[in-house]
Amino acid sequence: MYIKNLPLKKNVSFWLASMFWIISIMIIVGGLTRLTDSGLSITQWQLFSGFFPPFSDSDWNKYFNLYKEIPEFKIQNYSMTMKEFKVIFWWEWIHRFLGRLIGICFLVPLIFFSVKIGFRKLRNLYMIFFLICFQGFIGWYMVSSGLIDRIDVSHYRLSLHLFIAFLILSLILWNYLKLKQFKFSNEKLNFYLPLIFLILIFCQISIGAFVSGMDAGKIYNSWPLMGSTFFPDDNKIINLFNLGVFNDPSLVQFIHRNLAYLILAFYLLIVIKIYKNNLKRFYKSIKLIGLILFIQIILGILTLLSGVEIFIASLHQISSIFLVSSSIYLVYLNLYTNLQPLD
Repeated sequence: MYIKNLPLKKNVSFWLASMFWIISIMIIVGGLTRLTDSGLSITQWQLFSGFFPPFSDSDWNKYFNLYKEIPEFKIQNYSMTMKEFKVIFWWEWIHRFLGRLIGICFLVPLIFFSVKIGFRKLRNLYMIFFLICFQGFIGWYMVSSGLIDRIDVSHYRLSLHLFIAFLILSLILWNYLKLKQFKFSNEKLNFYLPLIFLILIFCQISIGAFVSGMDAGKIYNSWPLMGSTFFPDDNKIINLFNLGVFNDPSLVQFIHRNLAYLILAFYLLIVIKIYKNNLKRFYKSIKLIGLILFIQIILGILTLLSGVEIFIASLHQISSIFLVSSSIYLVYLNLYTNLQPLD
């Protein structure tokens, strides 16, 4: 994305940075919606009329009566009062409102900048807008899985929903970085190392969604062992190779724990490569990743030990945003190390 006009370039950068933070807030609110079991409180998808919350008692009764028809209320929340319902309703409504806001705040400036700069130079951003629209569909696809014969949403759909959210966030950050000017350097890290590290983090986020979706963090609330053993004593190692491995809460938690150790080991490998070859260009970024990774691991352990206390679990998800972002920066810095700045 090459933009000669400096004021326009600054405006596009500001817009992309704003979208990055709005989507980050969306991810945080989405996590809190899940942690508070609020995601099924609105049982219909109303693209336009749902933009406004209920104002009258009759509107509130309508939403509450619809909620009473689903299994989550009948089996789990049958004693819920209107006051309690309003709490979970507002979490889901804010989450959906942010989704609509993101769509509007992305599309309107995109059309404006397309007129000023040209469609061809911004075609990558139209792909991001398509993903934003697709994400709205996946959101409803996820919610619909918990409306008929189960009291929660499918953890597979939840994981897909979170994966796409981080993908959108990453693509926006990537396009933002393309507008920045970097100093020319001959220092280069092995191309695959930062990329594999980023892929591992995305895998961990997806597995983390499985943990959240199955409430797998509420069992084996100990560390470093799972209870009194390294491997969960309610399972067999052979089950790790079964097709149903991702439907088993204890195995999913085991995978999530050990993937974190693998990510840490891979990070240390990158650190060794950087310092062994005296690649000073990467010193700041790899130190930042190390700090965030350390915080993320500590928060993950505390989330587990607390039995998924909402505040700590939310911080754990927030730190994942910073970990992905800093890793994206490392990949970008390495990829464009030997390229001259475009402007």
